[in-house]
Amino acid sequence: MIFSAPAIRMALMSAEEFFYGKKVLARNVLLNLLGLSLPLIIGFFSMPLILAGLGKERFGLLSLTWMILGYVSVFDLGLGRATTRYIAFALSQGEKDQIPSIFWTTVIAQFLLGLIGSLLIFSLTPIIVDEALKIPLWLSAEARTAFFLLSLVVPLVLVFGSLSGLLEVWQRFDLINAVKIPLSSINFILAALSYFWPLSIVDIVLAVFFCRLLGAGLLFFFGCRQVPELTKKIIFKKRLFPRLLSYGGWITVSNIVGPFLVYFERFLIGAWLSLEAVSYYTAPYEVITRFWILPTSLVLTLFPVFSTWQQERQEKIVELFFQATKFLFLLLAPVILLLCLLARVIFRIWLGPDFMAESSLVFQILAWGVLVNSLAQIPLALLQGMERPDLPAKFHLGEVPFYVAVAWLLVHHWGIEGAALAWTLRVTLDALLLFGAVSRKIPSFFALFKQSQGIAMGLCFLLITMIDYIFKAVIKADNLSLIHLIFWIGSIIIFFYFSWKHWLLRSEKEFLAQFFQQFKLKL
Repeated sequence: MIFSAPAIRMALMSAEEFFYGKKVLARNVLLNLLGLSLPLIIGFFSMPLILAGLGKERFGLLSLTWMILGYVSVFDLGLGRATTRYIAFALSQGEKDQIPSIFWTTVIAQFLLGLIGSLLIFSLTPIIVDEALKIPLWLSAEARTAFFLLSLVVPLVLVFGSLSGLLEVWQRFDLINAVKIPLSSINFILAALSYFWPLSIVDIVLAVFFCRLLGAGLLFFFGCRQVPELTKKIIFKKRLFPRLLSYGGWITVSNIVGPFLVYFERFLIGAWLSLEAVSYYTAPYEVITRFWILPTSLVLTLFPVFSTWQQERQEKIVELFFQATKFLFLLLAPVILLLCLLARVIFRIWLGPDFMAESSLVFQILAWGVLVNSLAQIPLALLQGMERPDLPAKFHLGEVPFYVAVAWLLVHHWGIEGAALAWTLRVTLDALLLFGAVSRKIPSFFALFKQSQGIAMGLCFLLITMIDYIFKAVIKADNLSLIHLIFWIGSIIIFFYFSWKHWLLRSEKEFLAQFFQQFKLKL
């Protein structure tokens, strides 16, 4: 049996070192953060060129193709996540012979589901172009061809989940991001080229198809380097598929309900208030939710590790769970505090006095929701890794009537601020349910939480925030005064001092010191 060099290195490692090595995990979080943020930066700077090159009508059509590519993952039925979970568990159990059957069962199923999605988009294209969308007559033929070509991309999008999931298990996020960063960026780069050359939407979608095909080929090549046995036999296990589908089905429920829970309040604002009010709400929402790339980067790294969950490894995974939650809070909380303190200044400089007056409070309320929701991603990943994806899905289903009622009431009485509060209350409830579910699975949860002084940290952070709000209410100043600036700097210093002195364990302090020392030497 021939093994790749990474596989040999893994064999020389202990399972503990491979799955739970802090340096490996920290490096992979940074790689994932780069992989998520770099395309956003490229998209931000290329947007003016895209608008100028394509024009408003073609840009609107291109935005629709991007939206469809983003949402076709619902056809995946959660099988991409299932691939990572079951391959990681098989690897931790020493059952490497099971990996090819798990991989090929999910890939074949995803490809077939992708074909169904392709046929659906292909057959609905005439209705979408001619009836559902108000596309100008001169653009309709181009739109129809673009959607026909877009249908070919669907199987490739779905198969990507298993191809990258396999590499995630081996912690090869360097290879994953080497493929994903160019692929995510190429959408913006190709569209930006329309500023210099006459490109149609058909040209861009066709190029995206070939780039996706190349990317899938590269991921498969890298996967075969990790697991050479994949090329020996293609097998679809009928008995394995129901288990994978049962797991992925619950994730699909969350993926379907999730967008409703995210966007429902916008429909209420548009229906009851005005489209202008939607703009005042959407602008702060789109800005603050960009910070989700940090928990997403962390969860992408941790999920394969959480998927090795079993009773004898419980202590190690629980330790990792608390460390991840702790570090995420330490990274995000000061940033959220800073943004809340500077909200009015930011909006006055960025979008003008109207947005400062209308959007600042919305931004501050949503910021707390983003912090809470970011922390909730850790227990969500742990529950899915423990083969309990049904719990988050059931929570999401149960939150729907609560959220509809609360959003309906708060938007009616308080407008866009009420919408922001409804959203924040919903994600807070979601976080409490997820952490509560984890505590039932881990008997020592509350003892460990108390030991880590998590409650004290939370109260400290809330106290700083309350003082700031009282300060601003008394001063009633729109500008950032010198006293306000001193208060903010002092708050951040106190926050980090308290964290370092009382919250971080000695081993965590030593790890951070070594990590930043190595980072400094590399620079």
